[in-house]
Amino acid sequence: MGSYRERCTQASLILSKAKEFGADVVGLAAVENLKNGPSETLFPMMKDHSRDHFAQRITTGLPHGAVYWEEDARTAIVYGVAHPQDKPEMDWWCGGIDPPGNKKLAQIGKALEEFLREQYPGMAVYPKLYHVEKGGIYLKEAAWFAGLGCIGRNNLLIHPEFGPRLRLRAMLIGEALPQTGPLAFDPCAGCEEYCLKGCPRKAFGEVIYTEEETGLSRLPARKGDYYRKACVEEMSRNEEEAKVQVLPQFSEEPLKVTKYCRNCEFLCPVGR
Repeated sequence: MGSYRERCTQASLILSKAKEFGADVVGLAAVENLKNGPSETLFPMMKDHSRDHFAQRITTGLPHGAVYWEEDARTAIVYGVAHPQDKPEMDWWCGGIDPPGNKKLAQIGKALEEFLREQYPGMAVYPKLYHVEKGGIYLKEAAWFAGLGCIGRNNLLIHPEFGPRLRLRAMLIGEALPQTGPLAFDPCAGCEEYCLKGCPRKAFGEVIYTEEETGLSRLPARKGDYYRKACVEEMSRNEEEAKVQVLPQFSEEPLKVTKYCRNCEFLCPVGR
């Protein structure tokens, strides 16, 4: 491990390279701060999580909702791309074709991984998949620790410039670098909660988690009133209502196009 100045220089280089490779936002979070975070702690207590379809896809060998942490991982590099309202196709699922937003994140991750392995041959590098069940981490928490924004009342990460309209990924490295957050930022204070009022499933209708019950001061949507199952139901409805279309940017063949609900993103005034 180098001196603090050397580690700061290394961190600065990694952050600038991620931006060079196409990331709109990037930050660093200490893995030690992420371990046993609120999401992982809360998951066993979540309502109806046992019926989540992702439970059938676990490849880590760990219980549903548990994060697999490599023993020598020290820092999470959290990066993201903006997903503005006028580019909805970034998150459209067209048949089995990966959405453009996912492809862009994958390209950034690949370029950053190749840079790290070439620049620092002895460094452990662990690219992380999106789903925790496949070896991923809780991205919103990692992004909060990395200084990319705050967790808002809509239970999404809210960035000062892009609001909640971001798509995130992460990779872990075996070098302990200075953490770039958290950020002193709270746009939800005094907000009229447009995001909650516009939820088609009323996913924030009642408090279902309390600090007394969970032992956590950081609760879903801050007040413990976010019901994840309601979002899953809305996504299922979006899949059922998907229409067959021909979208040349995806394929010349007609394919079923799924457009998931983003009301809580679009209604947030931050970054619009």
